[in-house]
Amino acid sequence: MSTDGASSPSRLLPRLLGVLLLIMGLALLAGGVKLSMLGGSLYYLLAGIGITLTGVLLLATRRAALGLYALVLFASTVWALWEVGLDWWQLVPRLALLFALGIVMLLPWFRRPLLRGQAAPLGTGALSVAVVLAGATALASQFTNPGEMVKTGQLDRDAVPGMASAAPTQADGDWNSYGRSAFGDRYSPLAQITPENAHKLVPAWTYRTGDIPGPGDPGETTAENTPLKVNGMLYVCTPHSQVIALDPDTGKEIWRFDPKITTQGAESFKGWAHMTCRGVSYHDDAAYASEQSPTGTASPAAAPNACPKRIFVPTADTRLIALNADTGKMCEDFGDKGQVDLRANIGSFAPGGYYSTSPPAVTKNLVVIGGHVTDNVSIDEPSGVIRAFDVHTGKLVWNWDSGNPDDTTPLAEGKTYTRNSPNMWSMFAVDEKLGMLYLPMGNQMPDQYGGDRTDESEKYAAGLTALDIDTGHVKWTFQFTHHDLWDMDVGGQPSLIDIKTAAGVKQAVMASTKQGSIYVLDRATGQPVVPVNEIPVPQGAVAGDRTSPTQPKSDLNFMPPPLKERDMWGVTPFDQMLCRIDFKSMRYDGPFTPPSLQGSIVYPGNFGVFDWGGISVDPVRQIAFVNPSYMAFKSKLIPAADIAKQGPRVSETEGVQPNKGAPYGVILEALLSPMGLPCQAPAWGYVAAVDLTNHQTIWMHKNGTVRDSSPVPIPLTMGVPSLGGTFTTAGGVAFLSGTLDQYLRAYDVKNGKQLWEGRLPAGAQTTPMTYTGKDGKQYVLVMAGGHGSLGTKQGDYVMAFKLPD
Repeated sequence: MSTDGASSPSRLLPRLLGVLLLIMGLALLAGGVKLSMLGGSLYYLLAGIGITLTGVLLLATRRAALGLYALVLFASTVWALWEVGLDWWQLVPRLALLFALGIVMLLPWFRRPLLRGQAAPLGTGALSVAVVLAGATALASQFTNPGEMVKTGQLDRDAVPGMASAAPTQADGDWNSYGRSAFGDRYSPLAQITPENAHKLVPAWTYRTGDIPGPGDPGETTAENTPLKVNGMLYVCTPHSQVIALDPDTGKEIWRFDPKITTQGAESFKGWAHMTCRGVSYHDDAAYASEQSPTGTASPAAAPNACPKRIFVPTADTRLIALNADTGKMCEDFGDKGQVDLRANIGSFAPGGYYSTSPPAVTKNLVVIGGHVTDNVSIDEPSGVIRAFDVHTGKLVWNWDSGNPDDTTPLAEGKTYTRNSPNMWSMFAVDEKLGMLYLPMGNQMPDQYGGDRTDESEKYAAGLTALDIDTGHVKWTFQFTHHDLWDMDVGGQPSLIDIKTAAGVKQAVMASTKQGSIYVLDRATGQPVVPVNEIPVPQGAVAGDRTSPTQPKSDLNFMPPPLKERDMWGVTPFDQMLCRIDFKSMRYDGPFTPPSLQGSIVYPGNFGVFDWGGISVDPVRQIAFVNPSYMAFKSKLIPAADIAKQGPRVSETEGVQPNKGAPYGVILEALLSPMGLPCQAPAWGYVAAVDLTNHQTIWMHKNGTVRDSSPVPIPLTMGVPSLGGTFTTAGGVAFLSGTLDQYLRAYDVKNGKQLWEGRLPAGAQTTPMTYTGKDGKQYVLVMAGGHGSLGTKQGDYVMAFKLPD
């Protein structure tokens, strides 16, 4: 029997690998040709040629394959170092597959058929050197921490002399407003939990609301709720607008109110964008009973009523309901037996197209509410009117419509507020001493085309507007994005804080934004406390539209550097290459690249550097604790005549957004690889602290793991996006739960060190809070219900943690 190498079964292994390399090489070659034609890197074309030829040589069992592959691996290592240096997360995916194949080719049982009994050729030595070099490079990258967004520092103070919280007074252990106080500062004076003991936190109790997303619910059914702790109870709301009062120490249910929303049912929610309740609001007559009037006498207490303490909840079927905070019964004296119909004077809208997802503002005499309007469905959407109702009777006191901003007289029955005027869907901040409400504003639909916007909408969109509490008249307005074509509505609740500056203490309002700027303005006048500069931006809108020549940028900002082709990322060379092709196929000239028919990259993307979670501020230490995220999106304008060809709208980030009545629809989605991972390199999420006395970032660290968002649940700290807010405490510990992995985490505010993490049974894309129980213990509370659009695990959990007894 012949034993000639040509018929030996041992040649099967090189030939099988040859087939694999041939397929890989041809794929890289085809993609590399396309990428090079787009003006991109030539690497994939050259690597494709080298790997294809290596495959051909292996099929022929030629030992020259070893030397050629050594050249490919060596060149790939040099190229990777040139592009990204020793950045492990970018370097290793470029080399890992090629390195592993090099190891296989060096194995004796693989090389033997190629050498045919001859001494190892030069190619074997070259491949050995190339493999060692690639492995050593990857190993070296383990000991570096590159990235201009990562900063290590230490806050050297526990307090700034003379500085204290100016927020409305409440019991230290309470949390009586969405942002703890009407100032939206999310700062608690509690100090039992410290950097020294935070690692000891343990679960105290868990409660399940029973409100679990059903098969007929919108895709973005979310539990973004921040509970209140006041009046000796916890108040929780659920996505279907139920309100539940719990015992703070045990989590035991005290009462429950179900508004039985009229739109409930599998078919009713079809086409809805959101189903959420971010929180409820609380009003207590006794809190204002001792206030001094302008004449120096005590203000008279409100007339006795059956509901001296009230919980206000907006419902998904467009009602505002007042509940007795003690019993959960509707306050019969408010509106129509406890409720106000928010559809009044709004006009027509599709189910889910208008309602309030956020808690109203509550002042001494008023409850003030805005509304969510579905993005990019049509140009004939409901008004973004802000309405103020008497806190006791529910009577409309004033209305501010940015489409008719000077007339705040309650609109007469039968009249309709300005259609499609900019709305305010997020949370108010309130300074009752100054008599002002602060509104983070959205824009006029559609988001990506502004050719038909009115002068009024242009003035008040995508900025912060301050209104007089008593009348609704505009005190000032400051725009953060001119002629917004990128969905840069201001999502976060403004934070009010007194800041120590070189010119003295300033009463400031801080507004975080999607583009990454944090604007710090005098809250009485709207003038910048931290400088704001107008910077030139890319030009060239589609026909019928225009772009602003400049955009504002605060000196206090977390705007990322512009993306480059080498920032495109993937777990293999193939999805890296496809992301590069996607990147080079679209228009991208940096931040504020105009939308286009070609397709444009939006970075920062539509979720923004900061979204509705806002920021938290420590008025004593004079710092801000923030959680910036960095996720690129892409948008492509579709001529109206071609929209029907694109298929139906699925959600706000799936399918074509029709923009009925506008000349263009839009396809808007995250910039992802075919594997569903971000095309841009990690990290995608951070935590950071800013010194408010000098506007400098003290520290900034990657935050969160891919444990719950990758096929293999490995808790690698890559830095993942977070949707939800933070809070800080006098104890020097800050908390965040909004990351894509299922954890509530505690951080040392001085240096950003992660002190503790508590595993959660579901995603917690919300803002946690803290309070003192009847037992005198400090608790940390979070709602873990998940987020439909982000794909985090959904649930109905309310979880409390505390230090062990």
